Amino acid sequence: MTSALQIILGKAVCLDIAQVVRWKKTSTSKDEPCVRYAASFAGYGFYGDVITESEKYRWMGPKRYDYAGTKVFLRHRSYEAEVAYLEVESEKKNIGPEKESTGSWTKGLWSLLKKSERVACRANCNICKTKAGHTSAKCPCLQPYSKDSRWLKSKGRFISVGAAVISCRNEKAPDGLVADAHLSDGFLHLILIKECPHACYLCHLLQLAKKDGNPLDFEFVEHHKTPAFTFTSFGKESIWNVDGELFQAHQLSAQVFRGLINLFASGPEA
Repeated sequence: MTSALQIILGKAVCLDIAQVVRWKKTSTSKDEPCVRYAASFAGYGFYGDVITESEKYRWMGPKRYDYAGTKVFLRHRSYEAEVAYLEVESEKKNIGPEKESTGSWTKGLWSLLKKSERVACRANCNICKTKAGHTSAKCPCLQPYSKDSRWLKSKGRFISVGAAVISCRNEKAPDGLVADAHLSDGFLHLILIKECPHACYLCHLLQLAKKDGNPLDFEFVEHHKTPAFTFTSFGKESIWNVDGELFQAHQLSAQVFRGLINLFASGPEA
C-alpha cells in the first residue's frame, strides 16, 4: 500500500550500488573474474567470520547471528592484508589529518566538532540530489576520477575491513556503521579496524551499539570516504560478507555506481 502511494505521488530516490569484482578466489586460482553487487555493505574479517560461522546454525533462525557473533568476538582473530583506496581531494577533510597529529585531550574535542558537522541522510536530502559536476552524460552512474585523486595503501593486520554503501542502521547499531552515510552521494565508507587488544575492540563495539556514539574515534580505526578500493589477502582463505552472502575472494576490487537504482520512496526519516 505504501509503495503504491509513493508511485502515485511520484516520489522516488536514487540508490548507490557497489560493484564488487573478485579477481582471484585463492592465491593460486586462475578463475575468471566474478562480479557481485552490494546495496548496503561488504565486509571481511570479523564480518566474513560471523556469516561463515552462522551457516552452521541455520536451525536457530535469526538468533544464530548473535551466537555466531559472540563466538567470533571471543576468538579475536586478525588477518594480514593490503587495502588500496582512492583518495578524493574534496573529501580529504572528512578523514582529517588532525586525527593523526593531535593528542588524546584535543582528539576528544576534535571528535565533538566532527560530530556536529555530520549531515545525516534524510528525505529530500540536498547532498543526494546534487549531481556531480564530472558525471558522464552517457552514463550518469559512472564518475571519472579527477586529477586531484590518488591511490593510497594501508597494509597490516586487520580485525575487519568494511565498506558501507549506506549507514546500515539496525537495532544493534542505531546510528549505523557510519551515521552520515548517504543513499546517493557516490561514495563508499571504508572502515579498517586494525589489530588491537580485545578490550579496545569491545569499546569500539559498545560505541557502535550506542545512540550518538562515536565508534570511529579510535587510534586503531581508519575511516576513508572513497569511490573505489582494492583488497588483497595474504592468508590462505579469505571470506567476504556481501549483503549477507558468503563470497570467497583472495583479491577483489570495489567501485560505487552513483544512483544506479531508482526506488519509489521518500527517503529515510529522522
